[in-house]
Amino acid sequence: MYIKPSEGIELVKVTIWNEYRHELNNEKVKAIYPQGIHMAIKLFLEEEDDFVVRTATLDSEENGITQEILDDTDVLTWWGHKAHKDLPDEKAAMIQQAVLSGMGFIALHSAHHSKPFKALMGTSCNLSWREDGDMERVWVVKPSHPIAQGIDRYFELPRDETYAEPSAGT
Repeated sequence: MYIKPSEGIELVKVTIWNEYRHELNNEKVKAIYPQGIHMAIKLFLEEEDDFVVRTATLDSEENGITQEILDDTDVLTWWGHKAHKDLPDEKAAMIQQAVLSGMGFIALHSAHHSKPFKALMGTSCNLSWREDGDMERVWVVKPSHPIAQGIDRYFELPRDETYAEPSAGT
């Protein structure tokens, strides 16, 4: 059972990472996310009393990723699309180690091609996808993690782009 922080449990510390390039370079995206998608997600999470939220971007100091930040993060949310190659390999390795040590990792949008996700999956992550209006089932692989509290073993998105295995090959 999930106990609200006001009832004595610590807040979930979330770091929202965004490459933050589309919002600066694409007028259509900038119109939707004038402060960046990371800020939209941050503002949404801060509506709840359960989260302490920080943001980081690819072009911020240290790419927004330091060991200190990872040590103080329960869940890292990663949004990437076109600048995956710009993250230094050592940052991806730090993130991989943090996840293997228990930090949660939520890969959003095209983060399946990000260096941290590829390191975690151990494949090229070249995957199949389709946009046919089908539902997508998302499985909770570690129900004991704080970010998964109150979520069933899986949840379904009624209409979504659907990504599929195998995530192998070149």
